[in-house]
Amino acid sequence: MKIISYSAPGKVILSGEHAVVYGKPAIVCAIDKRLTIEFIPKKQTIYTDTVMPILEATVKDFLKKKKETIIETGYSYKVSSTIPIGRGLGSSAAYSAVISAGLLELFTGRNWSSSEINMCAYKVEKYFHKNSSGVDTSTSVMGGLIYYRKEFEFLKTISSLSIKIPKKFTDSILLIDTGKPTETTGEMVQTVGQLFNNDPINTERYLNEIEKTTKRLVVSLMKEDINLFNNVLQENELLLEKIGVVSSSTKTILKGLRKFGTGKITGAGGTKTASGYILFASDMHTELKEYLDKKNIFYVDFTPSYIGLKKES
Repeated sequence: MKIISYSAPGKVILSGEHAVVYGKPAIVCAIDKRLTIEFIPKKQTIYTDTVMPILEATVKDFLKKKKETIIETGYSYKVSSTIPIGRGLGSSAAYSAVISAGLLELFTGRNWSSSEINMCAYKVEKYFHKNSSGVDTSTSVMGGLIYYRKEFEFLKTISSLSIKIPKKFTDSILLIDTGKPTETTGEMVQTVGQLFNNDPINTERYLNEIEKTTKRLVVSLMKEDINLFNNVLQENELLLEKIGVVSSSTKTILKGLRKFGTGKITGAGGTKTASGYILFASDMHTELKEYLDKKNIFYVDFTPSYIGLKKES
């Protein structure tokens, strides 16, 4: 059997993080940073970590429930990635996508549809994020812009938007690294859950407002209205701060950046130390980059990817 290889992109949540866990919509964009895995058939499986046996069992359980015949075969695997780990850019989702695609093919000898791979990847990602909404894996599998809403496990809206982010938007956006959060995504989801339990009225109001910003952000892209886009980013950040997922150090960074434009955290965030990446829009790129370099703050250009899960070999 030949080597099986897949790659998948990371992602940036433009709007809707945390609210998506409560049945609200999110709009997410795949980014041009990818994770690749190679499965090399062997007589016996060679595990290089403690996670793979658990993920393999999840994929096999998925196949058993579909009453598929499983080809028992060994393998070794190699992973390479340009997606920063633990920064809210979808590293675990991309990993879940390629693991699912690769093992499904390895254990059945055939290619699977993107929708089936996505269903399997959702189950795999739950190992990393117990309360995963599924939006990250959907974006990683499908690529491009995804409008996602999960009201129940059996009722999900996953829409691949036909539009692309206008060039004048992408040219204005940087991804600015505040550092790796101390908390995991699951812990941050629990933090918001505790807030909801303690203060359901206000928390529901904040989540409803995040839903409104998500819809307004879609309108800004459709109309190519960059002023509306910038306003939505600012409103979204304030709401994320109200639900308690932004650290004081990240707020300080954002305060220092205010003279250059507007931004928000993207992903689950973090409160103890850092909050991951900031999605920041500015028409003063030269001055902004000089400021970030002077402050030794790492950043990368924002480049959308319209290619999702891809078979490499």
